[in-house]
Amino acid sequence: MIARLKGQLIEKSPISLVVDVQGVGYEVFIPLTVYYELPECGAAVSLYIHTRMREESLKLFGFIKEADKQMFELLTRISKVGPKIALAFLSGMTAQELTQAVFSDDIATLSAIPGVGRKTAERLALELKDKLSELNLQPEAVTATASADSIPGGGLKDDAVSALVNLGYKKAQAEQALKKVWRDEAKPSLEELIRDSLNCLS
Repeated sequence: MIARLKGQLIEKSPISLVVDVQGVGYEVFIPLTVYYELPECGAAVSLYIHTRMREESLKLFGFIKEADKQMFELLTRISKVGPKIALAFLSGMTAQELTQAVFSDDIATLSAIPGVGRKTAERLALELKDKLSELNLQPEAVTATASADSIPGGGLKDDAVSALVNLGYKKAQAEQALKKVWRDEAKPSLEELIRDSLNCLS
């Protein structure tokens, strides 16, 4: 099993990245919270890796903080919560915010994640609370991650729509959110664009 990767970042998108380790390029799927913290392509990057093996595939999921990897693994141990929904959780909120929502039984916040209904959110809050207690991952023990605030057009808008669709939102919903947060005078980054759109959608 691959547990860590350290190498040169050669490609990145809001959904995945490719890291070169001694001439071998590894594709790694990531949540938006990781994308926000990535360096520019060509720089060194170190990731905690969760390796997921299935009969016909092997996928790598990467995290900059070990707490985020732990959160991802805890989420995927809950029934009806697969890697896609786990990544959506960690894209829509930081590990700290998710932990806080779980311990405060904030079902509204949990059920705002695409693909998560109220019943799933209630079950997740109950089961995840027990698992977090086992690992002593209290709200204050998890490190918060980046934030942002804006929106653009053209290729940047297309990238943002693609990222939101991959998180489970419909294309029409994503485009509508982008229109709401767009400011002509602003020159936001892709990270800011996605974060503002997520805030609007939630």
